[in-house]
Amino acid sequence: MSAAQKTVLIPIPNLDFDPSEVAIPWRVLSDRGHRVLFATPDGACAQADPLMLSGEGLDAWGFIPLLKKIKLLGLALRANATARAAYAELQGAPAFQAPLRYADLQVADFDGLLLPGGHRARGMRAYLEDATLQQFVGAFFDSSKPVAAICHGVVLAARSHSPQSGKSALYGRQTTALTWKLERSAWHLMKFLGRFWDPAYYRTYVEQAGEAAGYRSVQAEVTRVLARSEDFIDVTPDLPHFFRKSSGLFRDSVADGRPAFVVTDGNYVSARWPGDVHHFASTFAQLLEAADYHPDQGKMHPSDR
Repeated sequence: MSAAQKTVLIPIPNLDFDPSEVAIPWRVLSDRGHRVLFATPDGACAQADPLMLSGEGLDAWGFIPLLKKIKLLGLALRANATARAAYAELQGAPAFQAPLRYADLQVADFDGLLLPGGHRARGMRAYLEDATLQQFVGAFFDSSKPVAAICHGVVLAARSHSPQSGKSALYGRQTTALTWKLERSAWHLMKFLGRFWDPAYYRTYVEQAGEAAGYRSVQAEVTRVLARSEDFIDVTPDLPHFFRKSSGLFRDSVADGRPAFVVTDGNYVSARWPGDVHHFASTFAQLLEAADYHPDQGKMHPSDR
C-alpha cells in the first residue's frame, strides 16, 4: 500500500455486536496496512452476538436443546463463511484482546473512526446509549477526520452531538442506515417463522403504546435528527442491480459488489447492513488513504503523496 499507515478506532460493546460488521472492516483495513484498535466500555475483551456466528436458536425449534443444532433459517441469517473466518482470526489479534476504555479515548490519537452495528438489545444498548462514547463520536465528527458507520452504528452517530453546534453529528449530512424495510422483514421472519419466543430479537428498540409502527426503527430515529428527511438515502429502482441491493437476500463480497449500497458524504461513509460490509470497508479505506488531516485548518486535504 502506498499510503501511509493510519490508525483507526472501532468502538464496540462488550456483547452482541455484529461479527461481519467488525471483522470484515478489520480484515480490509489491516490488509491495507492500517492499524486498527478497539474500545469497549470497560476495556474488557468483547464477544460478538453468538447467534450470528452459529445460527443456532434462530429457527422455530431453536429453544429445544437437541433440535437447535438443526439449522435452516440459521444458516441463511448467520454471518457467512468469510465473515466467520475473519472473526475467528480477529479473536487472536492483540488489539482485540486488549481494547481501550471509552473513557480513555482521545480524538487526536486516531486518524479514522468506524462505528459497527448489531441488533440484539442485550448488548447493543450499552453501546448506543453510552454518553461518554457519544461525546467522543460527536467530537470526532467535528474534527473532520474520516468516519464510517453501518447499520445500528448510524444510530450511535445520530445520538452523538457536535460540541460546536449542539446538533446531531449527522445534521446537515446525507446518510443511509438499516432501513425499516430490512428491519421489519427480519422482525417478521423471527415472529412468524423463526424465534417466535423472542420475536423482537432483530429489534433493538420496539414501539411503545401509542407509537406508530416503525417509530423506534433505525431509519426513523436517524431521519428525525437530519436537517431534511430527504437526507436519509435508500436504494432507488433506477440503480443497477436494484433487486440485489434491496431484497435483503444477497450479500456483497470482495468479488461481487452488486448487492452493496453505500452512501458517501464528504468525510463520512455509511451503509445499511452486513450485506454491504465489503464495499463499505473498502470505501472507508479509500477515503482514509485519499486525505490527510491538518489540525491547524480543521479540514480534509487531498494527499500530496
